[in-house]
Amino acid sequence: MTRLAQTLGLTEIQTEILANVRSFVDKQIIPNAQELEHADEYPQAIVDGMGEMGLFGLMIPEEYGGLGESLLTYALCVEELARGWMSVSGVINTHFIVAYMIRQHGTDEQKQRFLPRMATGEVRGAFSMSEPELGSDVAAIKTTAKRDGDDGYVINGQKMWLTNGGSSTLVAALVRTEEGHEKPHKNLTTFLVEKPAGFGEVLPGVTIPRKLDKMGYKGIDTTELIFDGYRAPATDILGGAPGRGFAHMMDGVEVGRVNVSARACGIAQRAFELGVKYAQQRSTFGKPIADHQAIAFSLAEMATKVEAAHLMMVNAARLKDSGERNDVAAGMAKYLCSEYCAEVTQASFRIHGGYGYSKEFEIERLMRDAPFLLIGEGTSEIQKQIISKGLLREYRAQ
Repeated sequence: MTRLAQTLGLTEIQTEILANVRSFVDKQIIPNAQELEHADEYPQAIVDGMGEMGLFGLMIPEEYGGLGESLLTYALCVEELARGWMSVSGVINTHFIVAYMIRQHGTDEQKQRFLPRMATGEVRGAFSMSEPELGSDVAAIKTTAKRDGDDGYVINGQKMWLTNGGSSTLVAALVRTEEGHEKPHKNLTTFLVEKPAGFGEVLPGVTIPRKLDKMGYKGIDTTELIFDGYRAPATDILGGAPGRGFAHMMDGVEVGRVNVSARACGIAQRAFELGVKYAQQRSTFGKPIADHQAIAFSLAEMATKVEAAHLMMVNAARLKDSGERNDVAAGMAKYLCSEYCAEVTQASFRIHGGYGYSKEFEIERLMRDAPFLLIGEGTSEIQKQIISKGLLREYRAQ
């Protein structure tokens, strides 16, 4: 083994894409991430560079102007981007989920209307499922879309935690349409809301309030979304028929969990890189601290966790690409990768000692970013619930 987190069996095209992304990360993201993150500044130049590389259309089919690549390719690119700065990977994450949902579930008209512009980054997607009082109980959504004649709806309610809420121009929003089903999740519908970028009332009845201030995950805008009498045509319902939103969103979240796993892998790799470098440069008691057994063992544990997380993420991505059900694999990957990311980052922080607490050192930023992955796309507890249900389904006692 030479380097950690190598992926076997990649095509020449995949290898070339990843090499280009890694070079972009090393030259354009890592040297600028600290300054941009501390200023909480949107990384426009970096985003423009990602657009030029075709990353916004990575999984969009070639017939719509994308690269037509696999979820594995996308996840490995996200891993590289998060290694440079997690916020940059977040710029394309929700965009990717919305594009994937339209690709998988949209009408032909919706695919033609959105996917070509999403492939170039002209249209940028945001994903809206959560609400202020909702937490993980998706079926309890309160935002409503009530019929307004035969061809439209009026939407009212408040959504929460929109990544790219201000910078996006297309929001996939899950709302309640009350289709008369006894099961609450059968009454949910996904609307595709195209809007201008910006804050305030961006459309009649659609308001994006201020950017939320966060502990980490800075540079990228996280917002609320308020519907107040917004009139949406029925043609903006994803797939054309109401009541299917829960299934659409869960499919999107499933690939999103692979994405979060990849981000966790990227941060863990960077934390290990910083820790192993510092351990060889810092000396105590007459020798580099890497020569002290306590530090050497810590590095060994960190590296093993980085490798294990990467392998589990790759397995979940490949399973989804194969067309097989991967809810358990994605849940396992998201759970293990995010927990290991937090552990590896803290171990690197400890290796840095007092300097790790200084904003001049990169590990300080990673310490604030890593906790987000423990809750993003479902907490570790939610993943355990998904995993256990899947296991009981397969190992049902006779």
